Amino acid sequence: MAGNTDPLSPRAKLAVTAGKAAAAVSRAAGRGSGSVIGGRVALKLDPDLLARLARHLDVILVSATNGKTTTTRLIAEALRASGPVVSNALGANMPAGITSALAGGSDAKYGVIEVDEKYLAGVARDTTPKAIALLNLSRDQLDRAAETRMLAEHWREGLAGSKALIIANADDPLIVWAASSSANVVWVAAGQEWKDDAWSCPSCGGVMQRPGEDWFCAECGFRRPTPSWALSGDHVLDPHGSAWPIKLQLPGRANRANATTSAAVAAAFGVPPQVALERMFSVQAVAGRYDVVTFMERELRLLLAKNPAGWLETFSLIDPPPTPVIMSVNARGADGTDTSWLWDVDYTRLAGHPIFVLGDRKLDLAVRLEVAGLDFQVCESLDEAVRTAPPGRIEVIANYTAFQDLRRRVGN
Repeated sequence: MAGNTDPLSPRAKLAVTAGKAAAAVSRAAGRGSGSVIGGRVALKLDPDLLARLARHLDVILVSATNGKTTTTRLIAEALRASGPVVSNALGANMPAGITSALAGGSDAKYGVIEVDEKYLAGVARDTTPKAIALLNLSRDQLDRAAETRMLAEHWREGLAGSKALIIANADDPLIVWAASSSANVVWVAAGQEWKDDAWSCPSCGGVMQRPGEDWFCAECGFRRPTPSWALSGDHVLDPHGSAWPIKLQLPGRANRANATTSAAVAAAFGVPPQVALERMFSVQAVAGRYDVVTFMERELRLLLAKNPAGWLETFSLIDPPPTPVIMSVNARGADGTDTSWLWDVDYTRLAGHPIFVLGDRKLDLAVRLEVAGLDFQVCESLDEAVRTAPPGRIEVIANYTAFQDLRRRVGN
């Protein structure tokens, strides 16, 4: 039911007000959106506030290593066909940021929430979601995140006994292992281009067999479930076998996969695939990702890639050579300080592109490109890279804080 039928207590109202005030001060000081500090202040005053704010909503949680921000946005757009939506659209995906987002949704029907992988079980416990979308798991932020098999086990334990409908990627063995503890799962064939974190069986440790699109463990019998939904080229196949065209402004196969999962989620809430997919077309960019901007009289497309799987997907959607490519890598707290993941990325796929390297860890990236046998130029700034790049639109790929630095520089 839309609208808050369970009014907040005076303490909760005070917490919400104080959180909004803290966020406003943070914004005024130029320290970002203020959603995180606002949420922290609010939760300090009322530790149960997240649960209270979620009580009147049909909550949908989205978690993954890659694609969760975009998928959250696509689901939110689809569900707006059925009622008002509140969502953490800017990607503040830990409890404080989620609390801030929900504090603005007193009249919403749906809460579509992106959740950091480490916090999924706890947020699910607090918000009692109606649905949880699980997209993929791969190595990321090696200094703070658990090994992927351990993370899948944590999800598996946290989701056991959940009454939520789980919409899960049948092509990722780690996701299937995590979701299989749930009684109510809808499997989606969304694909898995990056497979280097899923060659051993999460159930028994045996070697995974991968004939074609299928996968299975010959030792324990753990295998790919039969999907109800599937991405097939430029179409979504629904459980009845009907094919629905995907028309997105967002590029690449990964986003068509995100749209397929989003259509499955929307259908669970009564929004037909055709309606859901038509609404998704309105999404042009997500928190600056995929935006095309003009800077120094040049056209730049801004792309985010935070880990090996994300870089692999990004390489598949950039324009072909001789399109110039600028890459920027930082290793600050929000990125993870361990850059050894650079060695897991197949940078030879950039052969033929003029390459320009910048960011706090430009020399780490330069060493990796040197070993890959690529020609590149190290630059001190975006301005230098753009001035030096040959004509044509420039693809700009950056990890998280480097991406934010670039957005500020281009005024995006």
